[in-house]
Amino acid sequence: MAVKTISKKSSTIKSKPVKASSLKSALSKSSPDKSSLLKAPAKKILSVTPAITKKSVTPLHIAVAGNIGAGKTTLTTLLAKNMKWDPHFEDVDDNPYLNDFYEDMQRWSFNLQIYFLNSRFQQVMKIRQNPKTVIQDRTIYEDAYIFAPNLHAMGLMTTRDFNNYQSLFNLMSKFISPPDLLIYLRGTVPALVSQIQKRGRDYENSIRIDYLKRLNERYEAWMSTYELGKVLVIDIDDINFAENPEHLGVIINKINAEIHGLF
Repeated sequence: MAVKTISKKSSTIKSKPVKASSLKSALSKSSPDKSSLLKAPAKKILSVTPAITKKSVTPLHIAVAGNIGAGKTTLTTLLAKNMKWDPHFEDVDDNPYLNDFYEDMQRWSFNLQIYFLNSRFQQVMKIRQNPKTVIQDRTIYEDAYIFAPNLHAMGLMTTRDFNNYQSLFNLMSKFISPPDLLIYLRGTVPALVSQIQKRGRDYENSIRIDYLKRLNERYEAWMSTYELGKVLVIDIDDINFAENPEHLGVIINKINAEIHGLF
């Protein structure tokens, strides 16, 4: 098993070995011509990337992971549109704790994390009952292995609250299954800050740089030990899927290769 990394700096797909379990779906039997991926015309790339067909036996759970500002919602939206998947987005607009959390992290950290834990647990339950393939914006594992531990380590969540949170997650994890494919959006802090500023959410104006940096470190540590399924890594500093159709086509081709064995 290998973690696949997409970058426009070279047209190759880099990989490093990790311990990982096999996908429930069939693995790719062949790979694309890596030397020409970024050179192909956008329309041609997109035209040969069909959505889930009637030949698919089992609906899949695809998830997009990444730090704040990595572009998870954008990629989830684009892939749902191109692949005809059902998108499940992170509950941001209706979250009753998010604004308060960014104003006073220490006071609201536990409340926020419990809200996200409950919200994402319900999402996973619905995903597994969905007859269509679903793409999810952020996973329940990121809350448990990155955000909650980071808040605790920064002194923004008490040990009592953190232990309570972890106990609840450990119980919930017995009733859920991991995604069949995890797409990890990796980005440097400057790239994250740039995208956060572009989208202009008022409550994100107070996000601290050291907070983003610590989250990035935890994401990298988590990915280095991830053993729950296949991973596709996309370097957002080097590939602009939001504005460049060719780059989006590269991602779609690689996803199809992983889950359908089309290439």
